[in-house]
Amino acid sequence: MIQREQVLEYMHDTDYKPMTYQELEKQFQITGAQDFKSFLKLLNELENEGHIVRSRTERYGIPERMNLLRGRLQAHAKGFGFLIPEDRDHPDVYIHANDMGGAMNGDTILVRITTRGAAGGKLEGEVAKVVTRANTQVVGLFQMNEGYAFVLPDDKRIGRDIFIPKEAFHGAMDGHKVVVNILSYPEGRAAAEGEVIEILGHKNDPGVDIISIIRKHRLPESFPDEVLEEATSVPEVIAESDLVGRRDLRGKRIVTIDGEDAKDLDDAVNVERLDNGNYVLGVHIADVSYYVREGSPLDREAYNRGCSVYLVDRVIPMLPHRLSNGICSLNPQVDRLTMSCEMEFDEHAKVVRHDVFTSVIKTSERMTYTNVRKLLSDEPEAELLERYAYLMDDFRLMQELAGKLRNRRMKRGAIDFDFEESKILVDASGKPTDIVKRERSVAEQIIEEFMLAANETVAEHFHWLKVPFLYRIHEDPDNEKLQHFMEFITNFGYTVRGRGNTVHPQALQSLLNEIKGTKEERVISTVMLRSMKQAKYDALSTGHFGLAAEFYSHFTSPIRRYPDLIIHRVIREVLEQGDMQAKRHEYLSSRMEDIAKQSSERERVAVDAERETEALKKAEFMMDKVGEEFEGMISSVTSFGIFVELDNTVEGLIRLSDMHDDYYHYHEAQLALIGERTSKVYRLGDEVKVRVARVSTEEHTIDFEMVDMQPRQKKIGLIDALKAVRRGDKRGGRRGEAGSGAGGRGGAGAAKGARGDKRGKGGTVASGSGKGTGKGKTKADSLGARKDGSRASAKVDSSQGTGLEGASGWRGARAKAVDASAAGEGATSSASLRRSGVQDGASVGDEGITNDGWSSSKRGAKALAGLAGDRSSRKRKSKGKTGAAAGGEGVAFGKRSGKGSTGASLGGASAASGRKRSTKGVNGISLSGEGPTGTDVGGSGEASSRKRASKGSVVAAGKGTGVDAAKARALDAAAKGDGGGQPRKRSKQTKK
Repeated sequence: MIQREQVLEYMHDTDYKPMTYQELEKQFQITGAQDFKSFLKLLNELENEGHIVRSRTERYGIPERMNLLRGRLQAHAKGFGFLIPEDRDHPDVYIHANDMGGAMNGDTILVRITTRGAAGGKLEGEVAKVVTRANTQVVGLFQMNEGYAFVLPDDKRIGRDIFIPKEAFHGAMDGHKVVVNILSYPEGRAAAEGEVIEILGHKNDPGVDIISIIRKHRLPESFPDEVLEEATSVPEVIAESDLVGRRDLRGKRIVTIDGEDAKDLDDAVNVERLDNGNYVLGVHIADVSYYVREGSPLDREAYNRGCSVYLVDRVIPMLPHRLSNGICSLNPQVDRLTMSCEMEFDEHAKVVRHDVFTSVIKTSERMTYTNVRKLLSDEPEAELLERYAYLMDDFRLMQELAGKLRNRRMKRGAIDFDFEESKILVDASGKPTDIVKRERSVAEQIIEEFMLAANETVAEHFHWLKVPFLYRIHEDPDNEKLQHFMEFITNFGYTVRGRGNTVHPQALQSLLNEIKGTKEERVISTVMLRSMKQAKYDALSTGHFGLAAEFYSHFTSPIRRYPDLIIHRVIREVLEQGDMQAKRHEYLSSRMEDIAKQSSERERVAVDAERETEALKKAEFMMDKVGEEFEGMISSVTSFGIFVELDNTVEGLIRLSDMHDDYYHYHEAQLALIGERTSKVYRLGDEVKVRVARVSTEEHTIDFEMVDMQPRQKKIGLIDALKAVRRGDKRGGRRGEAGSGAGGRGGAGAAKGARGDKRGKGGTVASGSGKGTGKGKTKADSLGARKDGSRASAKVDSSQGTGLEGASGWRGARAKAVDASAAGEGATSSASLRRSGVQDGASVGDEGITNDGWSSSKRGAKALAGLAGDRSSRKRKSKGKTGAAAGGEGVAFGKRSGKGSTGASLGGASAASGRKRSTKGVNGISLSGEGPTGTDVGGSGEASSRKRASKGSVVAAGKGTGVDAAKARALDAAAKGDGGGQPRKRSKQTKK
């Protein structure tokens, strides 16, 4: 009979070409009817499992050869997703929301690659087939309508609601949290359909929130009867027969050191000093494998659970309490069976001898982290000192050895992240009462170092024995993420040594040492951690990057981690039987990869559930604190806002839409938000003062808002400003009276004493003379442009001029103004065009007034007072252009990227303004948030910064007479440096 391995091996051959079932039948020489029937059944099974694919021409082949890729779907709440390929070396594949094909988060799918990025860029694909469904049940909120209902899934990665027909309500009411069994999956626009199989309670009932999280993550709440029955049969005391072959350590001073509330005590330690000055460390772990036999109900249940889950208000154990809190817990003054690792260290904390064996111990004391910390402090409490006097030498020796072990680990390059952790305290009803920080004292460090030493020693010992084993591995960081991190730290003036795209963990630890105690410590540590991969279990020992360890395993917690239980079983088998038989070796080797994968997945589920319950309880804790103010630190910066972490580790989001004092842009490379007008910069690690704005216990979210954030001033568009000016002209335009002018976004000014006539139908503009607003004086004829395109000329005394006068025609300039002026009839400025490119302007009295128009070829006019007119332009990208000179020197303009550009000063006054998005440029705004300088025109200029283009702009400010601020409201805004102007987007120029 043909086996599946034979079929898959044949199809994976490089010479294989897709065949029909008849051709495969001949190839495998199938003759009998029963064999043929079994063969077709095997092909169908392999096809249904996604291991092979049948084409439209009825030919079979493996997915990889048919432009398909098999893997697991990781969906996002926004609808799109990623294929996580089963082939570890293959990159992830992006799947657009429209190409999901009814697949849901966690499903095993086949994806067809549709787009391949250049030079190994990102891949995009579409779901070709859903192989297996991960979601058969969904937990969510029941929303009832007339005759039907929908369940809104708690898991936001399930993008569609579940339709429930009336006959499938089964007693559920509006507002209930329910468990739904999916009957049909989404297809096209049709929603998934399901039926209510369990009502958890109303969403506001106490305890329903935690139960919902437990069901959402499919965490078991109770043990099957057969498991409890087997646990009950385990004896409560040690028998003499249990001690055969074990080393008796009951005469040694061995202690457990755990938290005050720990009940499953699975590790104990002792330290001795030898005559040669070396240390002997004994790490003794509860021998759980002695009671949990391979293949038993207890073993199968432990495999399915993978690990214990520690939620805020409860623990979901891997093993029944009768074992974890009973016979397998190393309680004081009672005999317990253990697996021991004894290590001898020299004065440099190097292992010179080790031994792994089964043992029996009797712990002397059940110590807590708090008491050990107090005993090792400078002034221990007298009562504690008296009680544990016989152990004080042991504790001091432990502290000494742990310090040397840590120093050795750091020297070899291990990375030590010192993040603060918190513990949420709840009352009997599950309501959070306080959030306290977990202290990482010398006591915690002692246990941490001792467990690390034992894990490394055991991993290396059994690696060289070449027996099937489980290792804890931590792969090297992804090159792309590592490169982003290296670029990020340059913003703070730091660098990391490395070759190419690789870096040794010691270089990263050196960086952590360098930033210790600095303001940016938490920022850089957080980004470094995010650039690394997650640790996981594997059947092969490929090393642990974070620990800089070549060999590492999990040996020390078999009560709460299944991989530890498995390697204890292997250790016992090797110790008791010596060499492992070939058949047994082959069987265990085939099982290890599956166990590693299962354990890693269950660990991920446990972490997600623990984080979700913490987020829920933190939201509940902050419910009655809405409106209160707190000091916090920015812990994350995104394109939609910034996350702020308070001192009690509560984290909340300040949404971009709530940051109303400016328009902010996200800079991914710097992980910062930068304001357009104010130049404010918010980045990781900054300290801010926030107010609790909103709290949602349903979404488990907390929203903050900045304290003392003033709303941005109302924008004044260029067209609105011109309208206001024209209204003033029509009302006060009699001969002999002063006219008014307004600029665009960049600023505005008015010339004193200018006279104007009413505008005629022909579009002519009256002439007049004016006096500058500064110290010098300027005489100028009117500068105007008729509607028919003819232009006037002007005479300017530039040696005395300090004002900026000019005019444009009817239409003026479009979009955002850079310079502004007013003289007589009206005013405008040169325009910064978003699409058309460079604008050219000429000096007044030289070549006339010209301006290249926008993309529709409309021609306006602009003028800059002065004899040395030149080009003035600004673009969104590329290099800046030289501005126009009026009386000498230069004005610095900014631009969105690249280098800065120079402009002109007016009447000799210095003018510098500008912001840019990159860190280079002339007079640009640096990332540290320095403010821009304004333009001083005639001694009365004001500072201003431009909004839309993220850079400063020149402001011409003056004191004219006859200006009605109510009619030309742009003048005030410009003089204050706020800069009125166009709306952020304009799709069409309006004819006025």
